[in-house]
Amino acid sequence: MTIQSEVRPAEAEFAHLLAVAARQRARRLPIDGFRYPAGVRIAVNFTLDFDAMLLRRLLEEPAGQRAKGEFGGRVGVWRLLDMFDANGVKVTLFTPGRICELYPAALHRAVAAGHELADHMWQHEVPEDPEREEAHLGRAIEALQAIAGRPITGTRSSHTPALLRRKGIVYNSFTSALYRPFYELDGTGGNAMLQLPFHYALDDAMYFSFGWLATPNAAQRVMDVDEVFEIWWAAFEHQYKAGGYLNFLLHPFVSGHALRVDMLERLIRRMQTLPGVWFPTCGELAAHVFENHPVQSVQQAM
Repeated sequence: MTIQSEVRPAEAEFAHLLAVAARQRARRLPIDGFRYPAGVRIAVNFTLDFDAMLLRRLLEEPAGQRAKGEFGGRVGVWRLLDMFDANGVKVTLFTPGRICELYPAALHRAVAAGHELADHMWQHEVPEDPEREEAHLGRAIEALQAIAGRPITGTRSSHTPALLRRKGIVYNSFTSALYRPFYELDGTGGNAMLQLPFHYALDDAMYFSFGWLATPNAAQRVMDVDEVFEIWWAAFEHQYKAGGYLNFLLHPFVSGHALRVDMLERLIRRMQTLPGVWFPTCGELAAHVFENHPVQSVQQAM
């Protein structure tokens, strides 16, 4: 009897895990036969999480940590934009609405150069209360659109999909579930959202941070830029051969330091030596997917 009582809970837990996995798999719709524009072998999105010191403040981190975020708004984002412009690469800045008040000049400079602004919450948090969540998202989109001069169509957040769709947001970049763009349904099986996945292996904060998110010093690393260059080049080379996709997640307060900007430029210029490398904004890539792989056709093929 003792053995049976121990086995049954384990079997029930396993069955529950299988059911959860099946639900998640049913929500995530890979795009069979995914294709890029003619002549393109791989799309590479460079994305900036331009939140400056907002997350530092939410976490009540000390002044030294908050100053790192300030560097990103005053120096880092400008250096990065200059480098991207010099190399003909358009980027997407996932930006909290509050940044429109703190660093408007940087955002106007990005828009003037043809870069995309996308939502990254109001002040880097999603309220649990539905009314406050809607107010935060609406305020963020309004602030970003006032600077962008065009609709905001993307986000990097955990906002409710139905709310995002009502506000005109059609793509998200907030998952590592798959390695190419895919559609994701919400828990009701509706409110399809295009996901442009990233992976933390392509997140600069994983390599160049000390005192990151209050983790202990032993868990931190500040790696040599040449080491990171080789890791990221290997990731690009693998996806280039597979005709895949890469989404680099950069923070201006992390990658905006001179040595790291130079490393990114070397990486981009090496990529540009190969044929068929496309550097769209996330919005441009999303528009291509919607036109050539609409969610209705993906669902019908399932």
